[in-house]
Amino acid sequence: MMLGVVNDNCEATIKIAVGRIGSPKRTVDAIIDTGFTSFLSRPLAIITDLGLPWHYRDVGTLGDGSEVVFEIYKAAVVWDGQNQIVDVAASNADPLVGMSLLYGFKLQIEAIEGGTVTIAPLR
Repeated sequence: MMLGVVNDNCEATIKIAVGRIGSPKRTVDAIIDTGFTSFLSRPLAIITDLGLPWHYRDVGTLGDGSEVVFEIYKAAVVWDGQNQIVDVAASNADPLVGMSLLYGFKLQIEAIEGGTVTIAPLR
């Protein structure tokens, strides 16, 4: 089980360890975004600092219906105590955890500032 917190903006957040495959990981904060269908997003500056390798380019649809091109990188993350290789989309927005990373897990949010965010496997 993983725990997070609802921040002062009423955003569900979680700390996640991210890094280059085979390298040490850095813990970063991310907002849980159930409208984001990929794994993770990070600003390009963080991606560059972590040395994540470029993987491919993809077209994504934003909440307003507009389409944008995302540069996708590969990263290793620690998720529920396990190492996983995931796609990371470069974005100027706040770092996000998307539904592909949450797949197979139960997400519970106490939707008040300081509320608990719980992510547990559906086993």
